[in-house]
Amino acid sequence: MSTLVNVPKNGGLTRTNSNTPTTFPMWSSWIDDLFNRELPSVFSQNFNTGMSLPKVNIKETADAYFVEMAVPGLKKSDFQIDLENQVLSISTEVEEKKEEKEGNYTRREFGYSSFKRSFTLPETVDDGKIKANYNEGILSIHLPKKEEAKQKPPRNIQIS
Repeated sequence: MSTLVNVPKNGGLTRTNSNTPTTFPMWSSWIDDLFNRELPSVFSQNFNTGMSLPKVNIKETADAYFVEMAVPGLKKSDFQIDLENQVLSISTEVEEKKEEKEGNYTRREFGYSSFKRSFTLPETVDDGKIKANYNEGILSIHLPKKEEAKQKPPRNIQIS
């Protein structure tokens, strides 16, 4: 979690009672400490299955952009990849149901997880040639550049 304002810990936010040598933090200091801490990972994860927002690597070469997303445990049919108005969206929704019947009881468990990541593509991407591949937990998307946007090799210009 990024901190927008640096608040000094116990720096000027404490009150001293002259009758006792103990220093008591003011309520504002206690509240600042509470909200400036890193939140537990449970708040950054979808409940039920523990799927968190997947991390993404983006690489640019002279000819293309490459997006790689680590999403193990899914099938390629679980993904939805859309392109609309130069915005590439990658999403998934997974529902898990499990039922066990033994003797005189039935145990049912279910879970639901989803995520969506969106990226605004540069105008240089040739959107008709985008390809995606899912292999061993890595979703790879190849975003080729338009011919006029590709980096040309240096050339020597003769002086006349």
